[in-house]
Amino acid sequence: MKGKPLAAAGLAAAIACSALAGCSGSSGTNAQESTGVDSAPAARNEAAERPAKKSEAAGSTAAADVASSEPAPPAYGKSMPAPPNGEAYDDMYFDHAGTNPFIATEEDPLSTFAVDVDTGSYAIVRNYIEGGALPPEDAVRVEEFVNYFEPGYPAPKDQTFAIHADGGSSPFGEGYELLRIGIKGKEIEAADRPPANLTFVIDVSGSMDRDNRLGLVKQSLHLLVDSLEPSDQVAIVTYGSDARVALEPTSLEDKSAIEAAIDALAPSGSTNAEEGLSLGYQVAERQWSRDAINRVILCSDGVANVGETSAEGILDTIREYAGDQNITLTTVGFGMGNYNDTLMEQLANQGDGVYAYVDSFTEARRLFVENLAGTLQTIATEAKIQVEFDPEAVERYRLLGYENRDLRDEQFRDDGADAGEVGAGHAVTALYEVKLTGDDARDRLGTARLRYVDADTNRVEEWSAPLRTSGELSDELRFLAAVAEYAELLRGSYWAKDGSMDDVLELAEASARDERELQFVTMVKDTLALMR
Repeated sequence: MKGKPLAAAGLAAAIACSALAGCSGSSGTNAQESTGVDSAPAARNEAAERPAKKSEAAGSTAAADVASSEPAPPAYGKSMPAPPNGEAYDDMYFDHAGTNPFIATEEDPLSTFAVDVDTGSYAIVRNYIEGGALPPEDAVRVEEFVNYFEPGYPAPKDQTFAIHADGGSSPFGEGYELLRIGIKGKEIEAADRPPANLTFVIDVSGSMDRDNRLGLVKQSLHLLVDSLEPSDQVAIVTYGSDARVALEPTSLEDKSAIEAAIDALAPSGSTNAEEGLSLGYQVAERQWSRDAINRVILCSDGVANVGETSAEGILDTIREYAGDQNITLTTVGFGMGNYNDTLMEQLANQGDGVYAYVDSFTEARRLFVENLAGTLQTIATEAKIQVEFDPEAVERYRLLGYENRDLRDEQFRDDGADAGEVGAGHAVTALYEVKLTGDDARDRLGTARLRYVDADTNRVEEWSAPLRTSGELSDELRFLAAVAEYAELLRGSYWAKDGSMDDVLELAEASARDERELQFVTMVKDTLALMR
């Protein structure tokens, strides 16, 4: 896509998990292959030359085009100004993690990042647009826009993941190819998943009384409870000025008691998020079972104003449980104004879980009903992708998004490095723009590798697949190109500085195929109206 990268401003939260022993390979299918795990990849050349923006002649460089690595701002990022309609979006906190530059393949052929299935950024931006305000640039994470839309990757039959690769001429970068790398996790039927021991940690502070936030939380939890099985059980911890157990672990066979506890939730007090999470994990530990899904689900606006209020301090609370006790965390954000996206996203990243944002009953249904298996059951932890481009085929490349999930290349085979988590049936997509050495290079761009810890066996597995493009994008990939360019424009990416929201709309309208994609088209139209 085509723009001046902003200074890196990601929250420093590189928290290593305990090393995982063992590794294995499996025979692959569909051009995938298992690889050995003892060969170390080449280290990243930190001094690699960054090519100039794509409108300049190949081979020239421009240091100003490179995303800087200035120190991060205060942990909670920046709040946004009031929107044009005068309604104050006070205390909205986001962090901008910078913008990936183009990288010369001959200097650094490796691109390594943690898998990310979060979608919170997309729903937050949608809420801004529907409320008649443009979002702050810091609120936009490109990968969370791309991953909001379900791709048509076939699910694997006999293995944990399938790797997919395709691409063609980029619609927004003349002379460049758009390359897609996707993974699809195995699907698990509801009847086949293990029992779930869930601990709801619910923010009931006074701020949750705004905009019926707690009302939407209660609706969302009722949807989730309705989707559970009799073998599951639920506990509820609430926190305002302090934390308390509102419901001891209760079987779904006593569903009425669970529903009554949800209905009784009422807002009051300040916000002691650290104490709430601490007590929530203690309750989760009490109902922990080796043969069950053990998960904490935090529902909050991310505010913390009593007790430990720093992101790092609250993260300290969950490290031991996430790393040693195998208790995963899902964070679900609610509310506009007085909302902390930074904290909610980082808690999920370091709690071996996922981050979502619920702005409507429809989004709650998508998360807790349609995607229930993926929301509850983790199939892989410490999942990471490493792409090795062939310098004879690719002159330079740029990863779209994943700035705050970047890993050093040597961390790909460091099984103590914290990475991403993937749920059952989840799909993950990464987009690259690449400059080829010639049209005859399309079928030999390089290799994509996926490495993860299998949640069932606790064994390390690594798979690989060759990279190629066809020269022509599918409608599905053309639509995702529009989504990515939209996000790049909103976040002020240098590489989109010559881009046009009108061009995004034209491509999105021509390639949208289903209701969710048509809703995106409407969002682009509304964005254009707000920009004029």
